[in-house]
Amino acid sequence: MYPRAIPGIALQAAAVLLLLSGCDTEAPAARPPVGHAELATVEVGTSDAPGVLVLDGVVEAIDQATLSAQTSGRVSEVLVEVDDAVRKGQVLLRLRATERVSALREARAALTAATSREAQARAQHDRIRDMYERKVVARATYDEALATRDAARAERAAASARVAAAREGVGYSEVRAPFDGVVTDKRVQPGEAVAPGAPLLALASLAATRVIADVPQSVAPALRADPRATVTAGDVEIVASSVTLYPAAQPQSGTVRARIDLPEGSPSLAPGTFAKVIVAGGDDSRMTVPRSAVVERSELRAVYVVRPDGHVAFRQVRLGRAVADQVEVIAGLVRGERVATDPAAAALAARTTSASGDHD
Repeated sequence: MYPRAIPGIALQAAAVLLLLSGCDTEAPAARPPVGHAELATVEVGTSDAPGVLVLDGVVEAIDQATLSAQTSGRVSEVLVEVDDAVRKGQVLLRLRATERVSALREARAALTAATSREAQARAQHDRIRDMYERKVVARATYDEALATRDAARAERAAASARVAAAREGVGYSEVRAPFDGVVTDKRVQPGEAVAPGAPLLALASLAATRVIADVPQSVAPALRADPRATVTAGDVEIVASSVTLYPAAQPQSGTVRARIDLPEGSPSLAPGTFAKVIVAGGDDSRMTVPRSAVVERSELRAVYVVRPDGHVAFRQVRLGRAVADQVEVIAGLVRGERVATDPAAAALAARTTSASGDHD
């Protein structure tokens, strides 16, 4: 048998419930997000500056040479390796020169004999001349002595020329550096037989380099009028000392070859490496933000965008060229948006916004 409910107690309980329900008619207010007024921001705008064109270029040494054999022979020794620094006049390679050395010795011996015959003919001529002046000998005898002296003199000159040629032939057996530089290629080994004109070694000077790039025909006239360029390779940025455009375009590509010389004392760039060449490409308006507003994490580039309602969003962007303290934004932002200039404070504000339940 169930106990009978007490009407007074039931009424009191109902009144308490109604009172509690009346006190909870409004939900507690959410924590307001951090607004842009609490952060230092800048409006994304445009920068009216000369537009630029970025070209691909290749670094090359101004002084470079492929050293070839000037005579036939067999390689006796190679005295250098790739990447060795060499001085002007240094012997880099030798060819076997037994026959050429023998020819030089024969030429020198012939020169010695010709010199003796010339001396004898000259002395004979001097004696005959004295006798002819004293009317002791006939004119024919004097003419004969004169001809003998002149023939001996010519013979000696020819022998001297043969010695010079033989000496030069021996010199061909030694390959010397034409300038200070570094060995960039070695194409022969000891024991190999080479013919005249065969490439042996490649040499380049790292003291002066330049960049070769192909310029579109539409940009070439402006570059001729204002020949300025900047070369970038990795973190290195070099202002060119001069820009020279070739007079004719290349028929295959329709571009004009440009030679960009780098100033003395600039950071060394290895020949054959790729570089970017930045030249003027007309006036345009570019969207920019301060460099201090950009967050770099490995390959990621991003900024903190502060919305009018206080939301702070971490947004990835694609950047272009940096100019002074500004950097060009190619994609990821819209003109008029506000970007936090202090990424650390913006990151804290973004976490506070996220904790309050707001999401980007």
